[in-house]
Amino acid sequence: MEQSKQQKGGRWKLFLVVAICAAPVIASYFTYYVIKPEGRTNYGTLLDPRNFPMPQLGASTLDGKPIALDAYKGKWLMLQVDAADCQESCKTKLLDMRQLRLMQGREMERIERVWLITDDKPVDTILMREYDGTRMLRAKSDALNSWLPVEPGSTVADHIYVIDPVGNLMLRFPKNPDPYKMKKDIYKLLTASSIG
Repeated sequence: MEQSKQQKGGRWKLFLVVAICAAPVIASYFTYYVIKPEGRTNYGTLLDPRNFPMPQLGASTLDGKPIALDAYKGKWLMLQVDAADCQESCKTKLLDMRQLRLMQGREMERIERVWLITDDKPVDTILMREYDGTRMLRAKSDALNSWLPVEPGSTVADHIYVIDPVGNLMLRFPKNPDPYKMKKDIYKLLTASSIG
């Protein structure tokens, strides 16, 4: 009787050891064949800049002086597109861009925020003060629509884009994005570009 109990106890211990040893293998197969990761760790959609060369946008400052996005070369640009009346989603993007820049700490000086305004209406003075530091430029909506890629069922005004310091369109964030996940993407871009 005692020997039978010991044998049962021994079998359970052996089963437990085998289960522990097999768990990582089972988990990896489950991940690969069931979850099917895409091999990417970024949140935003990486864009091939060769497919989206920057066009002449006919941009100008709010006081009418011509300016090109090239004026900010050497900096990472967080870019949003919207009308001057800036409804709630527009304000959310402005806030997200401001906070994302601040969250980068010492690296924030490497980032510029740009709002491309698609009409000639005046921008609210309170909004300009609240988001001081955001480059507010007017640009032709036709040029923006033909340049900036969108997710199916969305418009350029639904996204925040990232342009690298050389002027390449690199990243598009989804509509109503998660700022925490955006922060991680931007941190990775800044870190990778500062190596070397």
